[in-house]
Amino acid sequence: MSTDGNKKQFWKRNTAKVPGSIQHVYGAQHPPFDPLLHANLIKAGIKPQTTPGGKPKKATTFQEFESITSDAWDVGDDDDELLAMAAQNLNIEVVMETANKVIENHSKQQEKQRQDDAGASELEEREEEDTEEEEQGEEGEESTPEVSFASEPSPLSDGRLVKSLSEAPIGSPKDAAGERASLHRQQSLPHRPTIPMVARIADQNTSGTPAMTEREASRLDKFRQVLAGPNTDLDELRKLSWSGIPRQVRPITWKLLSGYLPANTERRESTLQRKRQEYFGFIEQYYDSRNDEHHQDTYRQIHIDIPRTNPLIPLFQQASVQEIFERILFIWAIRHPASGYVQGINDLVTPFFVVYVFEYIKEEVENFDVSSLQEETLRNIEADSFWCMSKLLDGIQDNYTFAQPGIQIKVKDLEELVSRIDEMVHVHMQQYEVEYLQFAFRWMNNLLMRELPLRCTIRLWDTYQAEPEGFSHFHLYVCAAFLVRWRKAILDERDFQGLMILLQNLPTMHWGNEEVSVLLAEAYRLKFAFADAPNHYKR
Repeated sequence: MSTDGNKKQFWKRNTAKVPGSIQHVYGAQHPPFDPLLHANLIKAGIKPQTTPGGKPKKATTFQEFESITSDAWDVGDDDDELLAMAAQNLNIEVVMETANKVIENHSKQQEKQRQDDAGASELEEREEEDTEEEEQGEEGEESTPEVSFASEPSPLSDGRLVKSLSEAPIGSPKDAAGERASLHRQQSLPHRPTIPMVARIADQNTSGTPAMTEREASRLDKFRQVLAGPNTDLDELRKLSWSGIPRQVRPITWKLLSGYLPANTERRESTLQRKRQEYFGFIEQYYDSRNDEHHQDTYRQIHIDIPRTNPLIPLFQQASVQEIFERILFIWAIRHPASGYVQGINDLVTPFFVVYVFEYIKEEVENFDVSSLQEETLRNIEADSFWCMSKLLDGIQDNYTFAQPGIQIKVKDLEELVSRIDEMVHVHMQQYEVEYLQFAFRWMNNLLMRELPLRCTIRLWDTYQAEPEGFSHFHLYVCAAFLVRWRKAILDERDFQGLMILLQNLPTMHWGNEEVSVLLAEAYRLKFAFADAPNHYKR
């Protein structure tokens, strides 16, 4: 598509209802848009429309754009540094040094892994050559593949506050054996083995199956000590939680940090009982009205969206889970008439639901059959998920009121911020007429949930719960760091369509705690530099 191509039709093509295709673009949870799908769209009769003069028509208002896109819709040794970053009133030198150290450690770990991979490949090649020498009875020249990894730039090396951490291409081998080894490495780096959407074995914070390291056991003990007192020190709990919360204590920690439970231990049980009874009182009072004429549109939209929520995770395709989500979303919409239900809110239930299911099971949750739980347990999970989602939305409700002003403001702030921290990326997108609203609308509306696997969202929300105004304010800096993370891939794209396909399908499927922790470190550095200095990013 040319630079001035029809952007409205691009969105329609990517969200059209085509038999056998996935209707919605779910970011990390779906395969990228490909030529075959495009061909199917053409066969279905979906063609670009142009104005009589031949010039493509362009969406001119936020409402028009929203109506078009409404359907598209323990870092190991770094823990101490991340904990330190959560402390208040640090001076900027300390914060910059701390964030840079986290990122530098990440770079060193990546380089060490690359060297190990290169060494293993060289050993394999030598073994192959020895075998060939024995078979042929002659001495062969030892061949070592030329593997070149560009050293990763240090933060701030080129004047930008964020530098993306990307893997350099692998050099060409000298012989056939080296070529096979090089091909193996190239295939293994971007395509790791299939891992669960909710938790992968390497991530202790989201998976309870691996044996804990001594360090992880120590962190868990710190959490338990803070939680054990008669009155939980919420400030201390936030500092601990900033760098990730162990699975065993995540349910109680989230409930405390969200304000759902009181800090006083003796009051918690009575509070839970009262709030759960209150929620099911709402169900009795309002849920039967879902078929009333003035509520039909709301309920119908919720009913349509629920099956689209995390469609690749079996847990969310269970009928009982979908019924729970329908009740939660309908009751919330009825009790918040200023916004009502808006597409995207359905995603915000899932992290709470998964975390509170974890409270009652030890196995992995992705394929767990919730019907095996007692009815009372399911009711508790449902009520807790409703109240914690409500607490979250209380802080960002202007994202979902008429014309969604909160999103408009945040997208504009993101554009201004990126123009200062990476002018090259900003100018590149301007050159090809990519508007921030076209990709960042979803980032703000769904809190990056469709850009990241669910396990990463849960880890991200550990920090959002711990960070002051994490969902409403800190998320902006996470989005900025997330965008600049892909600067090389962005700059390599030379047309509008290529950029939009990239930004809709960023390759985060195999991300885990380490990648999220580095992203958060970069975001925190940006926040400290710009949050109290708005003139720094205004031209």
